[in-house]
Amino acid sequence: MNINVKTIPHNDHRYPTLGDYWFTGDDKQKNGGDLEVRVSDTGDWRMDFLIAVHEMVEVVLLKNKGVAEPDIMAFDQMFEKEREQGLHTQDDEPGDDPRAPYLSEHRFAENIERQIALALGITWDQYADAIAELEGD
Repeated sequence: MNINVKTIPHNDHRYPTLGDYWFTGDDKQKNGGDLEVRVSDTGDWRMDFLIAVHEMVEVVLLKNKGVAEPDIMAFDQMFEKEREQGLHTQDDEPGDDPRAPYLSEHRFAENIERQIALALGITWDQYADAIAELEGD
């Protein structure tokens, strides 16, 4: 499996998110194909890296569990529609929703992300502020 990570403008994602991933190739979930990861440009390469690590950890755990990316995408899009209807705040994270098909994988990835942030000298508050600025909060 090849992993291609690209930093892109925040508004260029397929839907409102900081990080996105999908597999390419004929055998998208079973034996590989290439993993494409897109992360929002925060203006700080360290924070971009944190988003990328989160996405890669999450998707590999989901691949191992057999959860397909289209199911994740469908949930995220449903969550965003609910957000537009006022059912979630801008600060609510789809991966923290108990209905998320990737709840445990998201939380595991966030724990790794937090540890790397600490090692890079980034406080979680600094990171949250940078993300809020991207999202227009």
